[in-house]
Amino acid sequence: MKAAARNVIDRHAEELIGLSERLHADPETAWEEHRAAAAVPELLDRAGFTVTPAYLGLDTAFHASFGTGPKRIALCAEYDALPGLGHACGHNLIAASSIGAALGLAAVADDAGVTVEVYGTPAEEGGGGKIELLDRGAFAGVDLAMMVHPAPVDVAEARPFAVSHSKISYSGKSAHAAAYPESGINAADAFTVAQVAIGLLRQQIPASAKVHGIVTHAGDAPNAIPERATGRWYVRAETLAELAELEPRVMRAFEAGALATGSELTVEPESKPYAEFRADDAALAAYRANAVELGREFAPDGTASRMNRASTDMGNVSQVVPAIHPYIGIGSLPAINHQREFADHCVGGTAQRALLDAAIALAWTGTTRLWPGTPPDVAAPAGR
Repeated sequence: MKAAARNVIDRHAEELIGLSERLHADPETAWEEHRAAAAVPELLDRAGFTVTPAYLGLDTAFHASFGTGPKRIALCAEYDALPGLGHACGHNLIAASSIGAALGLAAVADDAGVTVEVYGTPAEEGGGGKIELLDRGAFAGVDLAMMVHPAPVDVAEARPFAVSHSKISYSGKSAHAAAYPESGINAADAFTVAQVAIGLLRQQIPASAKVHGIVTHAGDAPNAIPERATGRWYVRAETLAELAELEPRVMRAFEAGALATGSELTVEPESKPYAEFRADDAALAAYRANAVELGREFAPDGTASRMNRASTDMGNVSQVVPAIHPYIGIGSLPAINHQREFADHCVGGTAQRALLDAAIALAWTGTTRLWPGTPPDVAAPAGR
């Protein structure tokens, strides 16, 4: 089965690389991935998958299914880009590798007794697309959910933080900054107070917790007191339980900004919190062995391997069904995720090899005998 799955992926290699490059050249941000959501399942449609666009009412989600086996394997395809940075997190490679893995698994679905599913999951970069899908009934009854994420180096186990995403807004009162400053209420100053408070708070929070954000708007003219200021802030913690304790403390810092300046504070969650990741040990061990068989080398703990601590809404999926989320290296160092230079490394020779290796390793993991009754594997030929 492993040889059959690999042969199919190899046969579609040029199409998979072409899909990745097409997404890379045309980045779309969270909830706006209309062209990507149409392009990503095209290969699946031609291969006989049943494709459902606008899945569960989400315009840029899709679902594809092949086979009728009793065990259900799901591949997650992400394809949203970062504002201003394009595919600096390599979601073009995620989408293409998941499609490749699905094609490989479809070739052995009957023999393996599986149904192969692909979930097109929008808005991972701060929108919680997978959480929205979960809330609408997606992934129910799935036996294993998988995806592979690009990183500077290979790391098998995902250990992401739980995270909340919030839009912070202050409303004040405009006035001429020189003639009538006492008549204004400075909304921008509220952020200054809040950020000082957050900076001091960091001494009293767990070392692993992180608080970070940006001010997206803080006035329109230097001679006018800013009457409105907005920002986006993330709070990260080891678990959802720890996050629930930490987040109110951070929110009090924003309340302090409002109190000190006399402005009004509004906090709007951008999505439900992302959960910490819970890896399926058996599937993770299988992926690790399969990746090594392909010649991949896993990096030791260190700065280059820290991408496995990045938050993801795949963590919420892992709380509901068995899941893995390994990282595959694209040889980008010193460039790292969320840098323009990393985006440049998400196409080209090393990225292409990572894409195909990820697809094969995922497909092989899906054929591993995790469940009774799966036929024995056929050894894969050396090389490709």
